This record gives sequence, C-alpha cells and structure tokens, in this order.
Amino acid sequence: MATYIYLHGFASSPFSTKAQYLRDRFASLQINLNIPDLNHGDFSHLTLTRQLQQIEAEFSPDTSSFVVMGSSFGGLTAAWLAEKKFPIDRLILLAPAFNFSSEWFPKLGSEKLKQWKSEGYLSVYHYAEKQNLPLSYQFLEDLSQYPDEQLQRKIPTLILHGIQDEVIPIQASRNYAATRPWVKLIELNSDHSLDNVLGEIWQEIQGFLYSIL
Repeated sequence: MATYIYLHGFASSPFSTKAQYLRDRFASLQINLNIPDLNHGDFSHLTLTRQLQQIEAEFSPDTSSFVVMGSSFGGLTAAWLAEKKFPIDRLILLAPAFNFSSEWFPKLGSEKLKQWKSEGYLSVYHYAEKQNLPLSYQFLEDLSQYPDEQLQRKIPTLILHGIQDEVIPIQASRNYAATRPWVKLIELNSDHSLDNVLGEIWQEIQGFLYSIL
C-alpha cells in the first residue's frame, strides 16, 4: 500500500478547502492522506528548501511507494521532491507554481521588490491565518536554486489547472507538459483555487490512480 502525502499551497494550511476535501475522499477509500503543515510554525522564514527538508523527514525507509500531491507552491515542492529519487510512484499537481519567480514576483513591482530586499521582509497576506505576516527575502533568494528546467524525472504526473488561473497562468503548466511526455495536463474551467471543480478533480485523480488504489 502506498503512502499518500498532500502538500498545501503558499500562505495556506492543512485545513484548506482542497486539502480537507481530498482527505475526506481518500478516507472514504480507507486511505489516510498525510497533510503536513508546511508553515512549520514559522511562515516568515519559509523557503522551498525548508519545505523539501521537512517533507523528506516524512519518508520512512520502510515505505516502498509514495503518491505525492501538491497545490500551487506545494505542487512545485512536490515536483522537486520527486526529483530527489525518492520512491514516488505518482505525482498529482493542482495549479502547480511553475515559473513562480517570473510570474508572482514581477506583480509586486520593482519598487516593492527593492524595498523587500533592503528591509529583509515583505508583508504577505496569509489566507489560513487571515492576517498579514512578514516573509523573509530569503524566500526569493532560495528559489533561484530551483529552475524548472531541471525537473526531468520520468514519473507519471497528473496536472490539473484552471484556464482562468489569475495567480499562475495555465500556460506555465502547458509549457511544462509540452516537453515531458510522462505528464498529463487536464485543463479545468476554474481559477487558481479550483474550488468549483473539486468533483472533477477527484474523478481525474481516481482514474489516474486506478492501478494502485
């Protein structure tokens, strides 16, 4: 039996709508969905590297098979986790944050980016905490170590992305899938949240995992 892990998005939590919906759906199949809190008690010093280190600790040497799911920045984390040669059988990425540096940061504007660098922290709205929290500039610097082009491990991958995504344009997933024949991209009539297509997402996930469920 595979171990199932779900990685929530940036400024989110294990109690997000998608995380809880998928937890309940897998529970109906008597499967436990492990949803670690990637805020790790310190959102301000979040980095992709820290998330990867945290999740690596979830990998028991006694487990021979993993299915890793991730939403948005959690999806990007899942993709990099798979690149590290862990025994991951399937990847499921919901609106993954490919091209995150070129898509999200420019929206802040050059002046705000300069201010972030000089002051060391940027005020970011945290959806789970329902308040603004400071985020270290190290978050941006750390991402420079992770160019999407290096994600080349041939693991069966399902991407579900909304065509009206206002945070990570669907073209990022289209470009990613176009050069990786092991990736299946499903385009959905939704935005970045994907909250209005949860039933469709679950159907696609079940079909994708049919052989190992």
